[in-house]
Amino acid sequence: MDYLELKISCLEDFREILIAELAEIGFDSFLETEEGLDAYAPENEFDREAFLELIEKYKLPAEITWHESKMPKVNWNEEWEKNYDPIAVDDLVFVRASFHQPDPRYKYEIIINPKMSFGTGHHATTFQMLKHQGEIDHKGKRVLDVGSGTGILAVMAHLLGAKEVVAFDIDEWCVENGNENFDLNGLTTRMEIGTIREVNPEGPFDIVLANINKNVLLDEMKIYADLTSPQGYLLLSGFYNEDVDDLLECAKPLGFSLTRKQSKDNWAALILQKK
Repeated sequence: MDYLELKISCLEDFREILIAELAEIGFDSFLETEEGLDAYAPENEFDREAFLELIEKYKLPAEITWHESKMPKVNWNEEWEKNYDPIAVDDLVFVRASFHQPDPRYKYEIIINPKMSFGTGHHATTFQMLKHQGEIDHKGKRVLDVGSGTGILAVMAHLLGAKEVVAFDIDEWCVENGNENFDLNGLTTRMEIGTIREVNPEGPFDIVLANINKNVLLDEMKIYADLTSPQGYLLLSGFYNEDVDDLLECAKPLGFSLTRKQSKDNWAALILQKK
């Protein structure tokens, strides 16, 4: 079976958004590149109309150009190994794949084999979430990771001494991949599948992690508040700097106050505390 290869050039801020959107219309493999991303779909399952609608939606804001070609099915693991470099978050944690050499200079190490899941530390949102996690005491705490992806934030919570980590994602592939990454990093917990309403985690949690997107965060904020213990923390990312006011306007009436804020490549990340 042949695959279509779409080489897409876009602004870095839109790379993960496009991957998520393309995954919804039948693309099953991705490689992040310096210019943007390469996306792959089985030729006989390619929905050209849906693809062109998506490109038109983001063409101007993401400055998209693209090129299409056909290629035989390849060994995807071999391909992403060529394009996945390890990354360090300050001197806190070294994130690498299983085929990379460890680096003893860092306090913590996370092994992530991402496959098609999202969250390797390379994107500004994940990077900032990891950095914020390092600023909060996790020892003996209950932690909830909403939309866990590769499981990288759940693994970080475990390394920081969390007593219990609950993680879930809406995508079956992410759950499978996340549990593989949990095994690689010594977590015995299992990632569940579903939305926060479907999983219905049992609170309270001392720390809630949510690296998703603005609309989902706004929709679920009341649930996060109900699940966060008094004096507990809510860490948020997945949105732009211009979205911060909207999120704070939603969170403050629910008892949260802003304790820390950071920004990277126009992506924002917040630490909120429930008073």
